[in-house]
Amino acid sequence: MAIKLSNRCRLIKPSPTLSLSARAKEMKDAGIDVINFGVGEPDFNTPDYIKNSAHKAIDANFTRYTANAGIMELRQAICEKLKRDNALDYSPKDILVSPGAKASILNILIAVCDSQDQVLMASPYWVSYPYQALLANAEPVYIPTTEANSYKISPEALEHTLSESPCAKVLILNSPSNPTGAVYTKSELSDLAGLIEKHDLLVISDEIYERLVYDGLKHVSIASLSPAMKERTVVINGVSKAYAMTGWRLGYAAGPTHIIAAAGRVQEHATSCVNSITQKACVTALRDEDESIEKMRQEFSKRRDFLFDELVKIPHISCFKPQGAFYIMPGINWYLQNNRLGIHNADDFCDRLLEKYHVALVAGGSFGLEGTVRFSYANSIENLYEGVKRFANFLAELARE
Repeated sequence: MAIKLSNRCRLIKPSPTLSLSARAKEMKDAGIDVINFGVGEPDFNTPDYIKNSAHKAIDANFTRYTANAGIMELRQAICEKLKRDNALDYSPKDILVSPGAKASILNILIAVCDSQDQVLMASPYWVSYPYQALLANAEPVYIPTTEANSYKISPEALEHTLSESPCAKVLILNSPSNPTGAVYTKSELSDLAGLIEKHDLLVISDEIYERLVYDGLKHVSIASLSPAMKERTVVINGVSKAYAMTGWRLGYAAGPTHIIAAAGRVQEHATSCVNSITQKACVTALRDEDESIEKMRQEFSKRRDFLFDELVKIPHISCFKPQGAFYIMPGINWYLQNNRLGIHNADDFCDRLLEKYHVALVAGGSFGLEGTVRFSYANSIENLYEGVKRFANFLAELARE
């Protein structure tokens, strides 16, 4: 007899982005020319100056367990980064290093949420936010946004959601956003801050795409607005996106000492410390950054411009031009409503596109935005060109039918 799974686990669905990437890889391994726009990681190699630091750590036999919260040298480097880039003053005791920003967020949610607590987030949202809330025994609550307001939370939408969410405790704020690429300005964050303080919310500010902003925009951390906001914000960041270090698995949380300490206790009994080699390499990444990081950002900006320009040429496609990160979400509603192939949702659309045209996209419903698909432009210009051509050909086929 099969052992019954927990009620909590039965609510957790597989990550659509990871499932899609696995399927695309299987097809590639079978010799099929798949272009994968589903994966959310830079296609660049980790810069040499970081890899060299890891080699030195291995040669020095720095291979044992470290302190659960991270080595002191790294936590100090993170404090320096937050002061330099974000005008935020923290001490090492306010920093928790974890195996990825995803783990950082989950540690914080488990540390602060009780049963019946509600975790607010913009819709569209990153696919893992709702499930992380559920894993923390909390309820995810979605704040609607629209393309007209650049997929950002407005004060009115936040106030309305709060009026219907009596147990609201946490607001997850993601800027730059995955999946929309929205970037909040200082003024927009200030407009939200008053409501956040009024309703005594904790903000988890996911800033993992901080370095990937375009068009002269500047990333602003909501924690930097005032001492009061800093005391009710946990900043989440890491090295995976800006430094092309996804497989190294290191994120961090910076916030009020008692929350960080509680999250550290969660981590002690879950994953424990991040591997020692990665920690040493990340000290170098943060302190000795070279020109390769800015070159990657510039390349992403070029790719964004190319992909956006190509997508908006396609008839009946609507598209918000992202301001940051490396994703774009074209609307395909016209094609879902005007075809005779029985394709009436984005999931079926993506399945047919992958099977027939060998292009992997993630259906927007996975992020709470039906009628769209998500492209990752963490891909070469050549792949972007070929992938969009196949995408357009598929749409033309649907329109003919």
